[in-house]
Amino acid sequence: MTGITASGRIGIAAAMLLTAGLMAGCSSDGKGAPVWTAEPGTTPATGAASGSASPTASASAGASATAGATAAAWKVFTDPAKTVSFELPQDWIAQSVEPDKGTLPGAVKIEVKDADGTYLATLQTGLPEAAAATCAGTARKSYVVVSSVPVELPHSGGQGTIDPHVVFRVIQGYRYFGSYGITNLVGGADSKACQLQNVVQGLAGKGNYSFSDVRSLKAFAPDEKVAPAKVFDTLDQAASYVNEGSEFANVQRMLMSLKIKN
Repeated sequence: MTGITASGRIGIAAAMLLTAGLMAGCSSDGKGAPVWTAEPGTTPATGAASGSASPTASASAGASATAGATAAAWKVFTDPAKTVSFELPQDWIAQSVEPDKGTLPGAVKIEVKDADGTYLATLQTGLPEAAAATCAGTARKSYVVVSSVPVELPHSGGQGTIDPHVVFRVIQGYRYFGSYGITNLVGGADSKACQLQNVVQGLAGKGNYSFSDVRSLKAFAPDEKVAPAKVFDTLDQAASYVNEGSEFANVQRMLMSLKIKN
């Protein structure tokens, strides 16, 4: 893809989206124009606060994958049981909250907000198995992967899975709806899906886990609340959010730094 500008690649990707072109498995370095979701068998692209958060001067293992401007100072959050940890900007807030009903014993749920208290993401472990979203063929919506970076995390494989990736994906409805998270679940065949799940299929007996703004992204109806998912008028806007803004650069580094005790 060398020699083509970012806006040019976006235009190409948009045209391919509208014609439902099949390019599953196209790679990405985690920044740039939308690329297509990998299918199985392919190699995708590249209350009160609790827990502890300590400053760190070292960069996370995934920091090199983020080309945007990130915060100057970072800290590490670890839950009280030391089952999970991740880095976040020094002035962001990580808060342990009550896990959802139906999660496994020992599950944790942590909400992350920025310095102004604006919600950014939730980490939740011990999630039960979730059936793949189904809908009529005519209700399936086209989607693209704007950013996809592999990350080493515990997971189980099987049909419909890939290795875990930190992704930013956009699904097309009356506007373009975007979401970031970690997943090892394939979005859908022929680049269309009912919903895109930001969930990793965990190891046997450990449950699934999610670290994302929304656990499942869909094409929202005009009368539905979209937030905390993102909404864009064009794919160019989605690419600009990934490539140019500091929010996604910081979020991507945070997601890439996640550690889960086996």
